[in-house]
Amino acid sequence: MEPINMIKSLLSQLSKHLKIKVLLVFAIASAVTVESVASDDSEEFNPGEMINHHIMDSHVWEIWHGMNVYLPVIIYSEEKGIESFSSANFFDADHNAIPYNGYVMDHDHITLASGDHVLDFSITKNVLFLFIDAGLLLLIFFAVARGYKKNVGKAPKGIQSFFEPIIIFVRDEIVKPNIGPKYERYLPYMLTLFFFIWFGNLLGLLPGAANLTGNIAVTLVLALLTLVITTFSGNKNYWGHIFNTPGVPFALKPIIVPVEIIGIFTKPISLMIRLFVAITAGHIVILSLLSLTFIFHSYLVGIGSTLVVTFINFIELLVATIQAYVFTMFSSLYIGMAVEEHH
Repeated sequence: MEPINMIKSLLSQLSKHLKIKVLLVFAIASAVTVESVASDDSEEFNPGEMINHHIMDSHVWEIWHGMNVYLPVIIYSEEKGIESFSSANFFDADHNAIPYNGYVMDHDHITLASGDHVLDFSITKNVLFLFIDAGLLLLIFFAVARGYKKNVGKAPKGIQSFFEPIIIFVRDEIVKPNIGPKYERYLPYMLTLFFFIWFGNLLGLLPGAANLTGNIAVTLVLALLTLVITTFSGNKNYWGHIFNTPGVPFALKPIIVPVEIIGIFTKPISLMIRLFVAITAGHIVILSLLSLTFIFHSYLVGIGSTLVVTFINFIELLVATIQAYVFTMFSSLYIGMAVEEHH
């Protein structure tokens, strides 16, 4: 099956099984409600501040306007050691920022009141959704595994029937062609990578959710994992191609070798940037269009922007799937280059 047809099939199944159309309408309504409340404030509406508030990480999970979940703060400083408390302590009854116990939080960055830096290990909104993403992976695929045990020799049923074609697609269309005969060794990582990114992308489209895969720290770690696996999987042929590129005149090798070494690091950097930019850009476009309603103070503009945002949300579903596919495909390709035997 062609990749684009598989992606279309995934979106069709999502629409059928998860009622994603209703979900998107709810997401738009929630976003408009939040911003309409904000627009009633005496201060002039600031779209840049609103967009940053939604796409940046935070110590507070704002589900919707006025409903906040205050997350645990875990910090370390040489002066006070390790301390843990609720982020609610940084806000008064009107949700204005206040100092607490010698600490100050400014734009979600915590420092000592003296200005000294601290090490922040807090459970922020992105960390919380990372746990939710991982929890969904465990919950769903333990259920899929139970389905395989229960339906031995039978047609898949329930949740197993939904995920089995996707698992087979990742194995046969992404991992196996790019890695080659040794693909089974890396298949568990690739499946985990694909579904972690895919679930994270889809979670980010929910109302009030965190921009998990649009956080460059998350994409950095995913790219570093691919770099580490590629580096330690490299065989003699792979390293020989880097440090003694075949077919290159000896006079050019002092130029080619540094280029090849730089290429080792630019590959994961491209993985990191591509996912980060694609997901964050989508969120910024949607929020920018919603902001037009409150910039122009027009119901007509609001209706128009809502229709456009609805269309873009469907595109974001496609982007969410494509980005998971692309990250997994290039990771497989880089590992495949490292383990390929000399012909």
